[in-house]
Amino acid sequence: MTFKSAGLALLALLAGPAVAQDIPTLDPTSVPVVPAQVVATYPHDPQAYTEGLFYEDGKLWESTGTVGKSGIRLVDLRTGKVLKSVAVDPPLYGEGIAPWRDQILSLTWKNGIGFRWSKSTLKKLGEFKYEGEGWALTSDGTSLILSDGTPVLRFVDPATFKVRRTLTVAHDGQPLINLNELEYVDGEILANVWLTDRIARIDPKSGKVIGWIDVSELHRQVGNTAENDVANGIAWDAKKRRLFVTGKDWAYIFEIKAPKDTVSTP
Repeated sequence: MTFKSAGLALLALLAGPAVAQDIPTLDPTSVPVVPAQVVATYPHDPQAYTEGLFYEDGKLWESTGTVGKSGIRLVDLRTGKVLKSVAVDPPLYGEGIAPWRDQILSLTWKNGIGFRWSKSTLKKLGEFKYEGEGWALTSDGTSLILSDGTPVLRFVDPATFKVRRTLTVAHDGQPLINLNELEYVDGEILANVWLTDRIARIDPKSGKVIGWIDVSELHRQVGNTAENDVANGIAWDAKKRRLFVTGKDWAYIFEIKAPKDTVSTP
């Protein structure tokens, strides 16, 4: 697969021929498309294949993917230095992460198994199972929200991982596939859409895409051209209203304005 910018008229490239017919074409006038407005730039490990990102209590946590390189790490935002880490051992492929109480919960891609880790020690505390693939996790404060590459997000009980409800995401009435890394921000679900330079703003009640954040200029600044070095990774510092975004093997983390703090331009 070859990466291309999503631009203003096209949502996505194909993940493969089997899903080509399901990928909708976007009308740029149907919902707002706003370029990301950069506030600050921080270093990021250019060999970190980012699958998950969250910010909590002054700490930035990241999960990385690919077999043999998967893991969870605590990262110094200012320097990009890895402060501590734990590996997700082969043959597992690490995916998204989310905090819950004193734990970090992590997904794996196709194995249907997730893990519970101690925030303080990164010691493995247990595991849980789920149906289908695991792509990303976030929390709305009550449930964890899981993406699996389909248009359907699952809201699950953090304690049992049982599904409480599902939400089908759509743009202009068309189901939106390839929902990847997630973050819950100001009552909205933000989602990277795999193989695009777009972040969807999703209404958590209706599932409708109510806006888009265009990060194509950030991708251009990073300069990555490898086929899978796409935008992926969203973290929200609610106390200071700081929104961080990055990508797979990107050399930078960008702080951008939150959607509700962004002024639309013609």
